[in-house]
Amino acid sequence: MAFERVASLDDLWEGDMESFTVGDQEILLAHLDGGEIIATQAICPHQQVELVEGELDGAKLTCRLHLWQFDLNTCKGINPAHAELARYPVKVDGEDIYVDPAGDTPKTAHS
Repeated sequence: MAFERVASLDDLWEGDMESFTVGDQEILLAHLDGGEIIATQAICPHQQVELVEGELDGAKLTCRLHLWQFDLNTCKGINPAHAELARYPVKVDGEDIYVDPAGDTPKTAHS
């Protein structure tokens, strides 16, 4: 695994999310309530909309366009249930957040 430093904990407060370019991937970092950092694809698999423009409520991420919802604890769809997001490995070292951009592949919508 090739972890790359993406941000610091000061850049991403608990309850916030932000999009970053890591390697050749656009990755969304979400700092969930309770402190866990999730790295997932930044683009909704449905209509290629930036997920950072959506709403984060606890671990539930809702896309702004068609209101697709994802559980960031699992990166699986809530509505629709067949949807899925990529989940990239994350490690926190001190205040630094590292992500392995090769750790998964962005998902696309199933018909």
